[in-house]
Amino acid sequence: MTYATARAQLKQLASGTVSSREAMALCLSRIEQCNPNINAVCTLLPEEDALHLADKADEHRSSGSTLGPLYGLPMAVKDLSETRGIRTTMGSRIFADNIPDRDSLLVQRLKNAGALIIGKTNTPEFGTGSNTYNDIFGSTKNPYNLTKTAGGSSGGAAAALASGMFALADGSDMGGSLRNPAAFCNVVGFRPSMGRVPHWPAAMSWQTRLGIEGPMARNVEDCALLLSVLAGPDERDPLSIQEDPAVFRQPLGYDFQNCKIGWTADLGFLPVEKEVLNVCEATLGLWGDCGFEVEQAHPDLTGAMNAFKVLRASYYAQFGGTLLKDHRALMKDTVIENIEAGLALKGTDITAADASRTSLYANFLEFFDTYEFLILPTTQVQPFDVTTEWVTEIEGHKLSSYLDWMSSCCIISLFGLPAISVPCGFTREGLPVGIQIVGKPRADLAVLRAAYALEQAIGADTIRPNL
Repeated sequence: MTYATARAQLKQLASGTVSSREAMALCLSRIEQCNPNINAVCTLLPEEDALHLADKADEHRSSGSTLGPLYGLPMAVKDLSETRGIRTTMGSRIFADNIPDRDSLLVQRLKNAGALIIGKTNTPEFGTGSNTYNDIFGSTKNPYNLTKTAGGSSGGAAAALASGMFALADGSDMGGSLRNPAAFCNVVGFRPSMGRVPHWPAAMSWQTRLGIEGPMARNVEDCALLLSVLAGPDERDPLSIQEDPAVFRQPLGYDFQNCKIGWTADLGFLPVEKEVLNVCEATLGLWGDCGFEVEQAHPDLTGAMNAFKVLRASYYAQFGGTLLKDHRALMKDTVIENIEAGLALKGTDITAADASRTSLYANFLEFFDTYEFLILPTTQVQPFDVTTEWVTEIEGHKLSSYLDWMSSCCIISLFGLPAISVPCGFTREGLPVGIQIVGKPRADLAVLRAAYALEQAIGADTIRPNL
């Protein structure tokens, strides 16, 4: 069962072929085997407690009660989400001993669906940056090459999936934190439409909102299954989408004949490693085989990265201003820089960024008048050395900030559109590469269908790391 799909594991659990206790024992064994080298799971329940959870699940199953769609499946939650009774550090020494007395909405929904929450997956400090390391737990390694980063900020989740510790994982994404590690670890990471997965608790639910939560899995169907659990309206999130999430449990096969999509290597201005481009461009013929018409096209998104940086900094000022004042010595430099940049903003800086965001969104809508999807590389680089904090140069192009190498994801985040990273191949060194599919507003199901079509044509998701 180590690399069985979540759907297959759930089917075995439902039929009684495998008990929850057996599934839990296998999960714990795999974590014990792989995690010392990979460091994907940063907090884990004691074995006795985890097995007790599984035993209770088996007892409840035998009662004949109605069970949720994830019933009996072990999972760990990203260490940014509050978990009642389980340490939640956010990768920060400030919260190294924090044990919440409540669950976040995401965790509530996982538990209501029957998932057995047994720990937390590693994240950089406050989810800042796409290299998963922090001063509490250290670095998460890439299962395909332990000298490379797993990406981030959901790097622990992606690495746990790739190494067979779990079949499903959650993540969050402000500038690419679901998509970037998915690309680096050869798994699927889906950033849903803004409001598709309601977020609570949240300090800022309205202005300058960029971050979302969403599903990760080893294949697109499992990703859709998890989305069906996480999605759905909740009045505590004023932007939550009022649609039935059960739609994501239907078959994903779809006839895309003559569907027109726009391919861009770089959005017209981004530096991208040739090795990454070569792998992504090799898929273009496969898109045609799936029925798509592929054209070189992209919307004009000039200035999008600047707007993203301003709005992101304003969030950090609100989130971290008091923390910086009280705990500066416990924060890493990039977190401090983000907070200080936000505190230095004027109101007109933020409104100008919001106006730019609005104008560029109109450009995207005009693009979607002709094209159903935009496809582009998920990341601008392949997985890099785990000891390198962030990439400073791409193909001779010097980068001015630790965010610039992630622009291919950050820019897409600005518009709240559904975007997914799907495994599309490997570099000559054997490192995973992902391709990003961006859909129309709230067209989450269409994006999943397109991702499923490409996944079936490529099959890169079936190539496992040599552990």
